Amino acid sequence: MGGVAEAIGRTPADRMEAAPPVVCWFEDCRKESVPLVGGKCSSLGELINAGVRVPPGFALTTEGYRRFMTGTGMDHAVRAVLAGVDTQDLDALERASAQIRAAIEAQPFSVEMEDLVAECYRKLAVRCCMPALPVAVRSSATAEDLPGASFAGQQDTYLWIRGVDDVLSHMRRCISSLYTGRAIAYRAHRGFGDAEVAISVGVQKMANSFTAGVMFTIHPANGDRSVIVIDSNFGFGESVVAGEVTPDHFVVNKITLDIIDRRISQKELCYTVDPVTQKSRAMEVPFERQRVQSLIDDEITELAWMGKQIEKHYGCPMDIEWAVDKDLPAGGNIFILQARPETVWSAKSQSAVAAAGGSAMDYILSGMLAGKKVS
Repeated sequence: MGGVAEAIGRTPADRMEAAPPVVCWFEDCRKESVPLVGGKCSSLGELINAGVRVPPGFALTTEGYRRFMTGTGMDHAVRAVLAGVDTQDLDALERASAQIRAAIEAQPFSVEMEDLVAECYRKLAVRCCMPALPVAVRSSATAEDLPGASFAGQQDTYLWIRGVDDVLSHMRRCISSLYTGRAIAYRAHRGFGDAEVAISVGVQKMANSFTAGVMFTIHPANGDRSVIVIDSNFGFGESVVAGEVTPDHFVVNKITLDIIDRRISQKELCYTVDPVTQKSRAMEVPFERQRVQSLIDDEITELAWMGKQIEKHYGCPMDIEWAVDKDLPAGGNIFILQARPETVWSAKSQSAVAAAGGSAMDYILSGMLAGKKVS
């Protein structure tokens, strides 16, 4: 009774203050903010508050997503389309997906929401001292990093977006990517109803990457926790994440930060910004650079050190996206773009993983016997 009376006694202003925000800055998010900003944005906020170097940005929250869907009537329209679809029929799923995505992308945001996003984008541009700031517009679903389910990578990310109109347009595209045929089928097969999954959209300053890629604080091939594995290519990390190129591959001892294995591949493709259109595009790597190591050893060591700190903060092996910004001086130009718990090997027993490869102590002892400096 007291709770009801207290709620009734609130003024309209009090009730408005208690409502979840439509937009929020990354630094105001923590790992507990998943219901508000999804897995990706909550992780970025957690990293910022842990002192990790992360490009700044803001998020359209799940509250903003729900207001958009209900305000435009798309929530009812999506349910109506999906009600009669057999999730085993791939052709029917793709037709339903195309219909839903086209409808969502055609809907305007409310004037209030457009103003909030525009003001945040303006403040971000001022903060970064760059007009028409290039940003990454990134989907961040609430279920993407749940234990036992892998929603990560099912929604869209768009790179090198400039201007508030383009930001708003790509926000709608991110929201619509919640309804790809693959995502609809996956949720149905895993028993997740559409009401259980919401999406946030992050808007993050673009790192003008000279080199980018992924890092695992566990060996993704054999589960060895004594090493850090880094894959890299020139340009944006899109080519590595999407598997469009065989990246350079480095294995680093987690204790000593020695590089214990390196494979320099022939990297024929990379993504970079087109100087005319100011958009991200794929381009051929000049032949003379294709077999050049894309990361210098000092950068590999710094990345591995950052990976160790992130793993220590989260208390589990991590899957990390990173970039080296060519517009900034060395020593402060490596940025973490995303970090999430590794889900494949982390679920297995330590003893089973240990059998797959030598331990860090094995490496140190072998180095001492060989007369090699290991620290």
